[in-house]
Amino acid sequence: MSTKIFVNLPVKDLDKAKAFYTELGYSFNPQFTDENAACLVISDDIYAMLLVEKFFQSFTKKSIASSDTTEAIIALSADSREDVDTLTEKAIAAGGQVVNEPMDEDFMYSRSFYDLDGHHWEIVYMDMSGAPQS
Repeated sequence: MSTKIFVNLPVKDLDKAKAFYTELGYSFNPQFTDENAACLVISDDIYAMLLVEKFFQSFTKKSIASSDTTEAIIALSADSREDVDTLTEKAIAAGGQVVNEPMDEDFMYSRSFYDLDGHHWEIVYMDMSGAPQS
């Protein structure tokens, strides 16, 4: 059995967050979705649990990072440079914000955006045939 990852993210408005990720082409697992949480399906092994802030807070004794801090950068791979651009443009059109200019380092191309709650996402394509060899 492969390891699955469930990234838990606090959100201010669950309905708006679900609409944002639906615009990006993602779906939700209804089995783990209710008024407090939504299970965003990124791939067969990657999920993001979007948790209403009050519900998220019940899992930790620390305060929730504010939208002007970066707790983590969530990087997802893409199959091509075009896929990087397509997903990032969808995020921007759905209300996301550009983080940085595109990074083009020969074998690696990436773009990044903040979602509606300020979570930092990076979409990356790597052409391993051009990667440095060790």
